[in-house]
Amino acid sequence: MVMKRCDNGHYFDSTKHSSCPSCGVANLNILPTMAAGRTGVPPPARPDIDSPTVARGHAKPVLAERDPGATVGVVRKKMGIDPVVGWLVCIEGPEKGRDYRIRSERNFIGRDPRMDICIGGDDAISRENHAVISFNPKKNSYLLTPGDGRGIIYLNDDEVATPTELKAYDTIEMGQTKLLFVPFCGERFKWV
Repeated sequence: MVMKRCDNGHYFDSTKHSSCPSCGVANLNILPTMAAGRTGVPPPARPDIDSPTVARGHAKPVLAERDPGATVGVVRKKMGIDPVVGWLVCIEGPEKGRDYRIRSERNFIGRDPRMDICIGGDDAISRENHAVISFNPKKNSYLLTPGDGRGIIYLNDDEVATPTELKAYDTIEMGQTKLLFVPFCGERFKWV
C-alpha cells in the first residue's frame, strides 16, 4: 500500500486510486464523497490524518505519482484516470455486505492488500492471484480466470478452469466467500 496525500490533505492508496476518491473526479462531474445530508459542506477534519495547516476544500485532484517505468493501462493512459467498470458485492462470507471496485483491464484478487481486489477476511482465499477478473475495453466484456491459488473458483456453481465470460449478476464463489458481479460498462455505457 502506497499512501499519498492530495492537495486537500486527504490520504489515499495510490496503488488503487489514480486520484483522491474524497475529492471526486475532475472533468467527469463526479462530486466529492460526503456523508449523507452534508451537501456542499466539506467533511469534518480528522485530527488523526488531516493536517490542521492545510486548507480544506475540493480543488482539482492530482493524478497519483507512479513509478516512471511502471506499465499503464490503456484506459488510464487515454483518460488520465483508472475508472470503475463494475463491482463485486460480497453476499456470503466474512466480508458480507462489502463491495469491491473492478477497474479496466486485469484485476488480481487475493487477501493481500496489494491485490487490486483484496478480500482480507477470508483465509481460504490465496494471498495473491487467487483469481483474475478482466475487462476488455474494446469489446466491453468481462472474463473470470483462475489464478495461481490452490482453491477452486466457481461461477454459478460450476468450476472455472479456463477464462470464462462473466454476465450481469453472476455469482462467483472462492474460499468461504460468494460475490455477486455487477457490471457498469456494457451495451449502454462505456468510458472510451
